[in-house]
Amino acid sequence: MENLRTRGARGGQASGRVTMATVGRIAGVSQVTVSRALSDPSKVSALTLKKIEDAIKATGFVPNAIAGALASQQSHLISALIPSLTNVVYSSVVKSFSQRMREFGYQILLSETGFDLTEEEVFVSGHLSRQPDAVLLTGIQHSAQTRRMLLGAGIPIVEVWDITASPIDMCVGFSHADAGRAVADFATDIGFAFAATVTANDERAKLRRDSFTSRFLQKEGQSVFAHDCPGASSMGAGRAALADLLDNQGLKSGIIFCSSDVLAQGLLIEAHARGLKIPGDLSLVGFGDQEFAADLEPPLTTVSIDHDLLGKTAADAILARIKGTETPPSVTDLGFEIVRRISA
Repeated sequence: MENLRTRGARGGQASGRVTMATVGRIAGVSQVTVSRALSDPSKVSALTLKKIEDAIKATGFVPNAIAGALASQQSHLISALIPSLTNVVYSSVVKSFSQRMREFGYQILLSETGFDLTEEEVFVSGHLSRQPDAVLLTGIQHSAQTRRMLLGAGIPIVEVWDITASPIDMCVGFSHADAGRAVADFATDIGFAFAATVTANDERAKLRRDSFTSRFLQKEGQSVFAHDCPGASSMGAGRAALADLLDNQGLKSGIIFCSSDVLAQGLLIEAHARGLKIPGDLSLVGFGDQEFAADLEPPLTTVSIDHDLLGKTAADAILARIKGTETPPSVTDLGFEIVRRISA
């Protein structure tokens, strides 16, 4: 086999780049034949294809995906933009979405946007410059420029974790307003006359808070205590929230609706530290039904979202649009479920 690379004078480091022409020389075929085999293996004989595959394996050659995308007008790259990589609520959706897309030969370009619409706009511009075949976004709130860029891209767009009657293209999720109202109904139906909310700095969480508050006030005639966290959900933020509600706002009893299970876990820790009984002195409802929710002490009542189904449904909507085999609905409401456990 010919010497594929030359060695530098210092350190023996390999130099030069393995190209399609290199593969052709090793396989004993032209560069055009190598290109044809990579773009459509059925266009070359089985023997020729085997020689090319052996040469690729021997050289470590990686085909130029950008050049292939220009020829096929498909990059097989899907953009996914989520607010937080560490929040399992979002990462679990991306996990099932990615698994489904990989089954059909697509790779995921993933970025963490945070909750700032201006930051999201920057990431959307960067992703679109790489010519993805489709884009997954989190939520339905975007800057005007982001919407213009996405509408002008002419590719499938799916917004997840929320629904709207006027998506950019398609949306898959549930109504956060309905979820907030459903928790308020749950609270009043089981007899609570006092309530509080603990909410992270997230527009969707705030929508659930506002809907809960309005419905509870409507049904019970009681104002709702509220603690708004300055940042993202954390156990520390949950502990601080309960301390504020008890020490500064005068909450004595009732049910507390937290915008995440992580916040609710922090409240549980603070309650235990103060010798408060849950349930008994206070009751808690979380959001997200994360894996640990059922194993807390006491087990946490929470709002459950089927993350796996959400990710797969979003992927299937994109795949249907790319293939052109069917027209997926513009709005897919997967709903939610209140899972009652001992904390409320």
